[in-house]
Amino acid sequence: MTGIGGVEMGAQAARSRALAVLRVRSRALAVALLPAAAAVILLVGGSTGHLAGGGWDVLRWVVSVLALCVLLAAAGVALVVARSRPAVTPTVTVAEESAPDLYRMVRDLADRLDVPAPSAIALTPDCDSWLEDRTHPAHGPPPAEKHHDDLAGPGGPAHRRSATAPVLVIGSPFLWWMRVGELRAVLAPVVAGTGPSAHPDIAAARRFIRGLDAAVAVASAGRRDPLSRVACAGLGWASRLLLRSCRGHAAEMERGVAAAAAERAQAVDYGLRIVAQEQVGLAYAGWDRLLTRVALPAWRMGRWPSRLDVGVVAALTELSRRDRLAEGFASRLGERPACDLLEEPGVMDEAVSLLAARLFHGGPAETGADWSPVGWEEYPEEVVDRTWRTDAARLHRVLDTLGVRRAAEDAAAGTDGPTLARVLDHLATPDAASTTPRAAGTDAHATGSDAHAAGTETESGPDTPPTDPDAPTDTPQPAYDDPDAPTDAPQPAYDDRDASRRPFGDSDASRPSYGDPGASLPPVGDPDTPHPPYGDPDTPHPPYGDHATPAPTTPAEDDEDDLADTTARGAALAAGLTAQLAREEAEARPAGAHALSSAPGPAAGPDAALWDDRALPLLPLQPPRTGREILTAHITAMVCCAAMDTAGAAPALDWLDGPSLLFDGARTADLAPSVLSLVESGDPGPLRAWMTELGIRPEKPVRLV
Repeated sequence: MTGIGGVEMGAQAARSRALAVLRVRSRALAVALLPAAAAVILLVGGSTGHLAGGGWDVLRWVVSVLALCVLLAAAGVALVVARSRPAVTPTVTVAEESAPDLYRMVRDLADRLDVPAPSAIALTPDCDSWLEDRTHPAHGPPPAEKHHDDLAGPGGPAHRRSATAPVLVIGSPFLWWMRVGELRAVLAPVVAGTGPSAHPDIAAARRFIRGLDAAVAVASAGRRDPLSRVACAGLGWASRLLLRSCRGHAAEMERGVAAAAAERAQAVDYGLRIVAQEQVGLAYAGWDRLLTRVALPAWRMGRWPSRLDVGVVAALTELSRRDRLAEGFASRLGERPACDLLEEPGVMDEAVSLLAARLFHGGPAETGADWSPVGWEEYPEEVVDRTWRTDAARLHRVLDTLGVRRAAEDAAAGTDGPTLARVLDHLATPDAASTTPRAAGTDAHATGSDAHAAGTETESGPDTPPTDPDAPTDTPQPAYDDPDAPTDAPQPAYDDRDASRRPFGDSDASRPSYGDPGASLPPVGDPDTPHPPYGDPDTPHPPYGDHATPAPTTPAEDDEDDLADTTARGAALAAGLTAQLAREEAEARPAGAHALSSAPGPAAGPDAALWDDRALPLLPLQPPRTGREILTAHITAMVCCAAMDTAGAAPALDWLDGPSLLFDGARTADLAPSVLSLVESGDPGPLRAWMTELGIRPEKPVRLV
């Protein structure tokens, strides 16, 4: 009786709060009709002779005009609220014929909970599950001849079911990592939410709130003409006022719905759900690590891993082994995985992987010459090796621009190619020099220019004439910027064949946590915060869920703080690498943006018709890399290239740390401190000792792309 009482109490609280939201709507309608009612009274009084006279006639005209304006404004606001397109989560629809066992399990779960079954099932590259209402006309089911398999239910037409029941959105990592019983236990409270969602008052309150949120987004769109700006200002003011009035009631309504669903779900697999919650945390940790350490380097190279969900299983298995938890997981891994509920898990994994690349990196919708899938067995050669050699080639191009010698005067013949010794000799601080202190407020770019001049003068050698202080300070453009421009810098003995394979929409904005449980709730939000428009097709859409993007910082300020303790030569080299990366990304961005507008490919791909994908990436994974991080990554790549070409090392994939270097089948894990010592203090001693121990020869040329 306690469980039933809790369900009733939660549902009753949700319904009472839904009525409070609807009362706000009714009050707004009453306020809009108040001038019209006054105008009717004045008109009737004038027609009956009770309110006669010149003053009453003027008042009647004023009130009538005011009532007409208010009615037109209210009708416009109501029309925008009703017709604006609410935000929808990017997903991959799972057709019933492609996952009959999954649909059967969800329907059986709904029958056991005595709630309506979801109208459809969709997957998303996220570690969360929720119900999503897609009953808005803009989200209505497509024609049956195009997507006849989108919605489930053999008992009736798909159109009728999708108009009432919400869609069940499941995080794809859950399907591959969890067992069937664990997935059913985790989905039980989510599916139980379809019961309260079917109540007319709760459904109407949710539609009203989503409409207000979408109206605020429409009002926030930039308009050029003054009339549109005035209309949008009034629309935004009215929508924010209504949202502010019902915000508290909407939050309490959702809490009541969640409480009722959780109380109802206690009758189904409650004990197993406690154990399954541990797997939810593990799946989130493995998924985040896989995206940031493994998938992101491949995306930056123009390749997208086509089996991300398989990769998260491998990553979590490796994590369990390292943490000595394999014994505890051995028994559960022997059970049937939830991905077996899909008829073709590989096809679904590929579609979700492509959607993840689009959301988190901004990749195109279709594969092409510069955007192709890569398997895990090809990852070391196609991603790790090419990434290191591309970074090493960029490092030597920047050194050419700085005028750094290719080889020492006493070097042997044939060693004028790209060598690691060239990098070490340039960054090594002379004995008489020390780390350059940075005064507070010093401009990073000015300091980098001074460091560039000092580094060039030191490396020039005895045969180089002294620099004229009165000579122009304009530096000629490097050879890779303009192939027809003359330059005195030596031409590199290698080319950059991967210059066009650059990141697609590689935005480095800070990425918030994408596993927010609150993302399953309707967008209540802060009405005072301007919302990007969901209904305007010409304006980019924000990320799905309740994610706030922190205010960006100035890159110059970050570089100034980051390079404050590095050497002068290191700061100059970092500035050159940062500028070169920015140029390459700027050149590749137009092609990537054009590819984003292409139509989705296979039927199992993302539901592009439900969300605007012209503002990608929606959820960038990492903040911008600082100059120190860029320099460290490029030096590490050069060291790895020298190790592969002179000491027989091999590139490899570490499921938790991404690209790694193998010596005799063992991973090297002590390279980072030696590289940091070179970058921060200009001391190559630790790195040279590390290379001597492993037999790496820095004076030998390496192969670049």
